[in-house]
Amino acid sequence: MQAQTETNQATNDGTENLDVYSSTQAVIKEALTQLGYDEDMYEILKEPMRVLSVRFPVRMDDGSIQVFTGYRAQHNNAIGPTKGGIRLHPDVNEDEVRALSMWMSVKCGIANLPYGGGKGGIVCDPREMSFSEIERLSRAYVRAISQIVGPTKDIPAPDVFSNSQNMAWMLDEYSHLREFDSPGFITGKPLVLGGSQGRERATARGVAICVEEAAKVKNLELKDARVVIQGFGNAGSYLAKYMSDAGARVVGISDAYGALHDPKGLDIEDLLERRDSFGTVTKLFKNTISNKELLALDCDILVPAAIENQITKENAKDVRAKIIVEAANGPTTTAATKILDDKGTLIVPDVLGNSGGVIVSYFEWVQNNQGYYWTADEVDARLQEVMRHSFHSVYDTARRYHVNMRVAAYIVGVRRMAEAARWRGWV
Repeated sequence: MQAQTETNQATNDGTENLDVYSSTQAVIKEALTQLGYDEDMYEILKEPMRVLSVRFPVRMDDGSIQVFTGYRAQHNNAIGPTKGGIRLHPDVNEDEVRALSMWMSVKCGIANLPYGGGKGGIVCDPREMSFSEIERLSRAYVRAISQIVGPTKDIPAPDVFSNSQNMAWMLDEYSHLREFDSPGFITGKPLVLGGSQGRERATARGVAICVEEAAKVKNLELKDARVVIQGFGNAGSYLAKYMSDAGARVVGISDAYGALHDPKGLDIEDLLERRDSFGTVTKLFKNTISNKELLALDCDILVPAAIENQITKENAKDVRAKIIVEAANGPTTTAATKILDDKGTLIVPDVLGNSGGVIVSYFEWVQNNQGYYWTADEVDARLQEVMRHSFHSVYDTARRYHVNMRVAAYIVGVRRMAEAARWRGWV
């Protein structure tokens, strides 16, 4: 196992391996080893059980036809239907979708949800497409994958560059195909179409709860604690508001164009008012710093809420935060995690830190199935209960097995999948 881990830390020429797929497989294998499972169980869980690649035509506004590539990965359905978002991004690829479906399985296992992991993506740049082109794209993708998705098969949700409007179009298309209304087919929908209260801010709320619990175990007073948030999109902006309301000082934020820093604390309300629809605000300021400088700021809590592979072996030594709570997927590499562990930094991994979204998506699915809808306060109370239980389950597992919280999260997350596979007689 040690040799496997080292393989994922560095390549033969000494450079760091940033392949999220192979590194995810390595952590799953380590978790299964800790649980006492043999190679047969790893063979079942090391790859998705199904990956569908589709190509479909979309008529553009100028009358031309453009063919797009899309994917849908379903990691494991031993526990129940698979669940996971659909991202619209030019860099989407099959290995990324595979890895993300595996992460979703672990997230669902940690939160004790009756799901396996799924993930989808379309290779496109919606920022360069019209509203009507994005609608036709969304509907065409659903038609292409309709045979393998559904409320008891695989339940999509929003992800990078997709939102409640995409989900509404996809729901409508699926309902036409199946000739009946099926709100439980997809989550992250508008409220009027069966969406859940609190879904839009669920990821940030979950991260905030993890920040609160991590501060407690590190004996850190959250009031006046210095917080840095990399990323100011949906999750990052809501989180900045939560932290500011809790009395913490948000001393740094960033977007795709740069970062802002004020050791006395940024005016979050003002930044929220001034940001554009893509969550960017730094272009309005002259005295900006780089994202590299942001990650090295003197702070108590660092929240990477942007993209993967941001903290690597090259800059991990410069990170001064006592606590890192990962809101983005895979922001910290394996090698960087080792460096930060040695420094005594507490890392709350992505599969725990950003699981608020799938938890409230589960609540939405439950409400769709029963036809009874909860208030925002009820959703928040249930989310707090699940997130706090999940945090302490992982934290206690880390102490019991003498491993970091990332490995502990995978131990907790894969345990239920492995047990379900064993009970089904798959091994």
